Amino acid sequence: MPRLSLLYLNVLVVATCGLIYELLAGTLASHVLGDSVTQFSIIIGLYLSAMGVGSWLSGHIERGLATRFLDVELGVALLGGLSAPMLLFAFARLSWFPVVLYGVVFLIGTLVGLEIPLLMRICKDRLDFKDLVSRILSFDYLGALVASIAFPLFFVPTLGLVRTSIFFGLCNAGVAMWGTFLLAPMLGAQVRFLRARAALVLAVLAIAMVQAERLTEVAEQDLFVDPVVHARTTPYQRIVVTKGARGFSLFLNGNLQFAEHDEYRYHEALVLPAFAAATAPPRRVLVLGGGDGLAVREVLRAPSVEEVVLVDLDPAMTELARTLPALRALNGASLDDPRVTVVNEDASLWVERNAGAGFDVALLDFPDPNNYALGKLYTRHFYQRLAGALAPDATVAIQTTSPLYARRSFWTIVETLQSAGWQVRPYHVTVPSFGVWGYALVRRVPFDLPEGLRAQTVAPRFLTDAMLPGLFIFPPDMDRPDPATDPRGALEVNRLDNQALVREYEREWRRWE
Repeated sequence: MPRLSLLYLNVLVVATCGLIYELLAGTLASHVLGDSVTQFSIIIGLYLSAMGVGSWLSGHIERGLATRFLDVELGVALLGGLSAPMLLFAFARLSWFPVVLYGVVFLIGTLVGLEIPLLMRICKDRLDFKDLVSRILSFDYLGALVASIAFPLFFVPTLGLVRTSIFFGLCNAGVAMWGTFLLAPMLGAQVRFLRARAALVLAVLAIAMVQAERLTEVAEQDLFVDPVVHARTTPYQRIVVTKGARGFSLFLNGNLQFAEHDEYRYHEALVLPAFAAATAPPRRVLVLGGGDGLAVREVLRAPSVEEVVLVDLDPAMTELARTLPALRALNGASLDDPRVTVVNEDASLWVERNAGAGFDVALLDFPDPNNYALGKLYTRHFYQRLAGALAPDATVAIQTTSPLYARRSFWTIVETLQSAGWQVRPYHVTVPSFGVWGYALVRRVPFDLPEGLRAQTVAPRFLTDAMLPGLFIFPPDMDRPDPATDPRGALEVNRLDNQALVREYEREWRRWE
């Protein structure tokens, strides 16, 4: 009976690892292909159907059940353990990446589907059928629960996607090695060969684990035009800094956040119109997002500013802004200014906890809404809560993606702001790294367009008084879509329970990939 109990533990590990590989594939697919709901739905369905295929195939195995079980276990260990780095390499190098992605998911699902029926047949002579089925399936489903909880809360934040993949491959290979001792009486002369194969797989995966960061960097290098000079995986995102002809560039989850040679255009356009539209020279400024410190740099150039609170989710990003010499030089060490307080917290939670804070100006410098976690920061709910943290006559500037490349997404944000009770003045500038980029200038009360910039301790490199009125003029190809002529009809409000913006964003930007 002790050996039977150990076999149950084996089932638990097998089930946990199998689901982890599925979750890894779904996460990678949503990152690189977009549309996270669709990708996870496809991968879950494909994985479950592949398990059915594996279960069916298990019925055609008549002999050497223990040997075949351990062979399958080693196959899962090698394929599943190396799935994340392999898929990263495939995405960087192959135009038919989805075929590889879904093929890997199907193969892993098939192998996992083979394991449980084979193990049940191995145990059938030691337990009544009803007890065998109930106990093994109970441990199988318990493994799924362990995987679904531990994957997002512990493994990915702690190890990252690549190391998580390899770690569970090691777990599978370890189970196979353990099985050569547990099932030794059934293996006969094959036991030494199986142990040698298990040792080889363990060695390969151990080397991959040690070199995981290097594997990730090599896979990523083909994704970027310029050499990678800094890369780090955090619990929230993958941070990559490159250096090339345009100077330094920052990427979060593969998406460009700024390029050194023209970032000042983006950040002056975010900050200076809001200051110009304020009823009085701003003293207290709230910056949400913008952990690179570049928007804060522009804020601190206003002589009236006495306090800046920067709220950015990822402490690794704000630490990088302080410690990476190139980024620190670019932001002018803005996050170390005594007037600046850095808070590492979810912006939506911070805003709700700081009602009545009374800021004069708020600047929303969030990444584009390319997933539902970011999309919540563009919802009517968030914009309504934001008002509570500001003074009644406060001015807000929000980056709102491109009105040229993602026209409906841009105007969906405007529609959402208006539905939340804000008076909105949309505007745009040209940032060569991004193309035409959009913003929204908003207040709770009606207001006129600003006529001139406020005084700065350092003269703007891009924006001038003469240019300011032209930012608010939209040509026909970027103006608000007419629901009577637009084939997609009226714009929707982006709600917390129905994030229409994320769907629009994925549909529009996919055309340019």
